[in-house]
Amino acid sequence: MRVRAVSPASLTSAKEQPSVKRLATLAAAIGLALPLAGTGVAHAESPPPTGAKAQWIDRTTVAWPKGLGDPASPHRLLHDGGSFTLTPTPGGLTAAQRTKFPHLAGYDAYSVKETPDQERAALRGALTAVAGDVTTGVQTPGVLDDLYAAAATKATLGPSFRNGRPTLSVWAPTARNVALELDGRTLPMHRDTGSGVWSASGSRDWAGKPYRYAVTVHAPAAGKVVTNLVTDPYSTALTADSARSLVTDLADPALAPPGWRGLRKPKAVPLRDAQIQELHIRDFDQRAGYLAFTDRTSPGMRHLSALAAAGTSYVHLLPAFDFATVPERRADQATPPCDLAALPADSDRQQECVRGTAARDAYNWGYDPLHYTVPEGSYASDPDGPARTREFRGMVQGLAGAGLRTVMDVVYNHTAAAGQDDKSVLDRIVPGYYQRLMDDGGVATSTCCAGTAPEHAMMGKLVVDSVVTWAKEYKVDGFRFDLMGHHPKANILAVRKALDALTPGKDGVDGKSVILYGEGWNFGEAANDARFVQATQKNMAGTGIATFSDRARDAVRGGGPFDADPRMQGFASGLFTAPNAAPQGTPAEQRARLLHDQDLLKVGLTGNLAEYRFTDSAGRGVRGADVDYNGSPAGYAAAPGDALAYADAHDNETLYDALAFKLPQSTRPADRARTQVLAMATAALSQGPALSQAGTDRLRSKSLDRNSYDSGDWFNAIHWDCADGNGFGRGLPPARDNETKWPYARPLLADPALKAGCGPVEAASAAYRDLLRIRTTEKAFGLATTEAVQATLSFPLSGPDETPGVVTMRLGDLVVVFNATPQSQDQRVAALSGTSYALHPVQASGADPAVKAAAYAPATGTFTVPARTVAVFKAG
Repeated sequence: MRVRAVSPASLTSAKEQPSVKRLATLAAAIGLALPLAGTGVAHAESPPPTGAKAQWIDRTTVAWPKGLGDPASPHRLLHDGGSFTLTPTPGGLTAAQRTKFPHLAGYDAYSVKETPDQERAALRGALTAVAGDVTTGVQTPGVLDDLYAAAATKATLGPSFRNGRPTLSVWAPTARNVALELDGRTLPMHRDTGSGVWSASGSRDWAGKPYRYAVTVHAPAAGKVVTNLVTDPYSTALTADSARSLVTDLADPALAPPGWRGLRKPKAVPLRDAQIQELHIRDFDQRAGYLAFTDRTSPGMRHLSALAAAGTSYVHLLPAFDFATVPERRADQATPPCDLAALPADSDRQQECVRGTAARDAYNWGYDPLHYTVPEGSYASDPDGPARTREFRGMVQGLAGAGLRTVMDVVYNHTAAAGQDDKSVLDRIVPGYYQRLMDDGGVATSTCCAGTAPEHAMMGKLVVDSVVTWAKEYKVDGFRFDLMGHHPKANILAVRKALDALTPGKDGVDGKSVILYGEGWNFGEAANDARFVQATQKNMAGTGIATFSDRARDAVRGGGPFDADPRMQGFASGLFTAPNAAPQGTPAEQRARLLHDQDLLKVGLTGNLAEYRFTDSAGRGVRGADVDYNGSPAGYAAAPGDALAYADAHDNETLYDALAFKLPQSTRPADRARTQVLAMATAALSQGPALSQAGTDRLRSKSLDRNSYDSGDWFNAIHWDCADGNGFGRGLPPARDNETKWPYARPLLADPALKAGCGPVEAASAAYRDLLRIRTTEKAFGLATTEAVQATLSFPLSGPDETPGVVTMRLGDLVVVFNATPQSQDQRVAALSGTSYALHPVQASGADPAVKAAAYAPATGTFTVPARTVAVFKAG
């Protein structure tokens, strides 16, 4: 799990306060609350509630925690107009209810017998549940879905246009009133009883006007009825700093750059063949934002073009939707007031200075969503209006011109804030619905922020509608779901189905070619399918939607991302074969661990296939699923393409920084570069898709920062000019997430030999591109089925006598040798004696002089590979 604290304001902070004059203006549009049906004790007479432990799960049932209150006492739902009597249901929840709400399976059940209209009215005010002397709040998402979802999920929300005339629609079923604040005017909105959708239609001159909604609703976080002034969750455009939504028709030709309508994308490749560069827009260029991708002559675009020519097929953009933590106007953005470049390489003053302006600078990864379907304004030349739409489209166009398709990193699993916080949008419109609530009614925060609930119909709809908008209106070619395991599998499959329905003739895009992948981690309140069948690694196998595989990543790098001692070694970083000074056990223990890492790597090279059979390093016949990864099966994929391979990404240390910690400090710069290429090759030459963090092929460093989400340009920028170094030695990384590792970091940062120069940088990048050319031109690396992999791929030297630090893979007419040791190694495959092999033509005429020394002796079937080298041989 990543840790990306976004420091949202307190959830109990006051809402935005309208002026007295505005309140007077709103009075005409906001009527008095409707009286509620029912009789009994008035809500005002009940004791104050404790949390929200009762759950009204559908029209007929309240789930009640066992042991909460006296079961013999009358149970009631109290509302603003009276109360509903709750009747015990023998046997508790039904089988269907337990299936839908598995985390409530042990709750008691109480029936509600009121009419739908009575229930709808009650839900538009305060609700408490009472049993004897116990009073608790009530969670209502289940009953809201039961009452409204059938109609509401079919509604068009946000701005829609018919013959140029706009309609604005927002789902607010619990609101007492919703008014439209449009360009200084306040207009009434109409409520549809069946769907809970409020709407207002207007004239053509609404186009381009700022608006927001005045939602009068009972807010549990405030403990009273409030009028929240809120932007549109379905916004398609915004003013600067997300202050107002804009009435915008994305089909307006004025919002398209020249050539947009006829844009021709590079040919789509199957997900199993995707080679992906993960890129943060501001890391790529600190000033130009979206426009940086329209300049084909810039160093960054020249490099991306070179990668595309070698076989990279996608650029994966870190969050580029509207997020909460960055001032969007450049005049409001702070810069560190220090001469950072003049400070010592191991100083703590750089991070101190950067942290001083972090809350006001222009940098954040953006994992704190504010509006899911509007481009982020800080990357636009002008955040106040349509430029962000045109320029985002221009970026997609520029990448396509360089031979690259575009993936968006999307973050629907949480919001920047909840409750009455002014950065809370969804929860101020339908309080308690869009956020996932814990058993006590508190908002789930296992994702680091206020978690959302895509298992609820309208949050699930928002996910699908938003993704479809990006694909259709911005021609985005793929989506990477942050913390996808916090989504129901059904929600991600619904996204897939909606995309598949998009066609070039009807929608301008081929939705079937859009790729999907995400983080299938299993943790938090949703873990182990506690609330629904999750979109986790094992559950997504066979769906055609990939999940990141941490198995080979950890085996190649060594240790895990949260080790207290960052020096723990693995296959590429010298475990047993080039040990460092860290306490890692006896040589025998290190050897045994290295051989197990090699088994994990072999499983990774198959595409993490669960049913792939091979001989492990102990000589046993095993399947991928039989190999242990920290208590879980290493192999979980049903087919190539289910697992996405990577050696590094934005989370945790860059690959170069991880190797800086792990390789012996005396390792020469040239050898560090070779090790970097070898580690990247374990992902690039595997079955299935592979991802690499932008700049990794150029030995990119973040000066050992393991969580640089808010560390500013100083630590994050990609240095396209190798004369500027690779980012290493720019001071100790920020104390927030790294201070415990400073004792390990200081001597490394102070060592000038670890600051890579142009020689190692250019050598690594060129060698990696050679491997990409092999990966994307040899069809054997893109096998479509488990059966094809089983028949084509093998590890002929696997077993108790295999060489520690070397993995030899036979793949059709290719033999690939990964030699991670500091010595040249001979690998004799007796079964290949007499067969002619030669170094692959790409490497034989390529950029790496060392690999050209690789040799093959046909008489004995022996492959000789230099130290820290990946060599690919081809039968001839």
